Amino acid sequence: MSDKLIKEVKQKFTEIFTIEPLLIFSPGRINIIGEHTDYNGGFVFPAAVDKGIAAAIQKSDTGSSTAIALDLDSTVQFELDKLKPSKEGSWENYVFGVVAEIQNRNKIIGDFNIIFKGNIPGGAGMSSSAALENSVVFGLNELFELGLTKHEMILISQKAEHNYVGVNCGIMDQYASMFGIKDHALHLDCRTIESRPYKIDFKDHQLLLINTNVKHSLSDSAYNDRRSACESISELLGIDFLRDATEADLETVINKVTPTNYQKALYVIQENARTIKAAKAIKNNDLELLGSLIYQSHAGLSDQYKVSCAELDFLVAQAKKNKHVLGARMMGGGFGGCTINLIARSEVKAFAESASKAYKSKFDKDCSVYFIELSEGTHIVK
Repeated sequence: MSDKLIKEVKQKFTEIFTIEPLLIFSPGRINIIGEHTDYNGGFVFPAAVDKGIAAAIQKSDTGSSTAIALDLDSTVQFELDKLKPSKEGSWENYVFGVVAEIQNRNKIIGDFNIIFKGNIPGGAGMSSSAALENSVVFGLNELFELGLTKHEMILISQKAEHNYVGVNCGIMDQYASMFGIKDHALHLDCRTIESRPYKIDFKDHQLLLINTNVKHSLSDSAYNDRRSACESISELLGIDFLRDATEADLETVINKVTPTNYQKALYVIQENARTIKAAKAIKNNDLELLGSLIYQSHAGLSDQYKVSCAELDFLVAQAKKNKHVLGARMMGGGFGGCTINLIARSEVKAFAESASKAYKSKFDKDCSVYFIELSEGTHIVK
């Protein structure tokens, strides 16, 4: 699938700019377990996948730069010394933000042209934004020999999202997209920004994503609200991040916080512990235990952290009815997007059909099913 994408962006680039481009592929990501733990300085368990963004990029000698989003059939021209964010929600902010953050590090880049296209399903919570940011910074680093390390590049991508897109995201998305390893998930410590790769032997199982195709408008305000609740409880406890708290620590402030915020903090502490158990389960090839932790994660996200929605809960309930599904949970920020399911290969088709049918009958809306493989991070395509 990505070969076709790469071919398409290359062809379009040479057609428009009559020069051979540098080709980059930057993957989207899934997260096996560890949701909303990243901005709490905790552990997450992401992996890069075989869907992502293909970008063709090359220097420009016209005195300005051009970015083309093929998916949206949209083109912007800009000058590097006059960059400012476009209106909220504009795709070009991801590109402008990366350029601005590179310039903030006193790195000199010249004019360039970029064309990109992706096959990450929209609204699936697979971080197409991080994939786009990474493809831009990776391409510019290569073209202009900036000498940035991958760690520096992901911090540039993250800052671009904070300062130009206005989303105060953690580092997981950019990290997983940049550092992904084929057939591995990365147990990432979001405080040290270092990870351990774990090779996953899925044996006769595989991962299946089911997209609710809904995005409830709560998501941005709810994200910021939960983030500040976690930060205020950390402050009460006199620690930098909730990842440093135990359940016993939390008990000591139970009278100083609302019951709902107590549950949110408890969820974060428990979810962080689940990622550590998941690492052991993967190491021991114990897919049953991994599946059970994934189900527990969803229960916490739905009942304690309250970031699920009826559609996500329904799909997880469908999974629970099927003994061939070892685990399922909502993935991503919440209020829509995908569930991730660990399921026996032989049963994938039957389950996908029955879940889709039940979903349609319940919500009068179609869900979408995606098969994914764990793949390598942002790289140059030869």
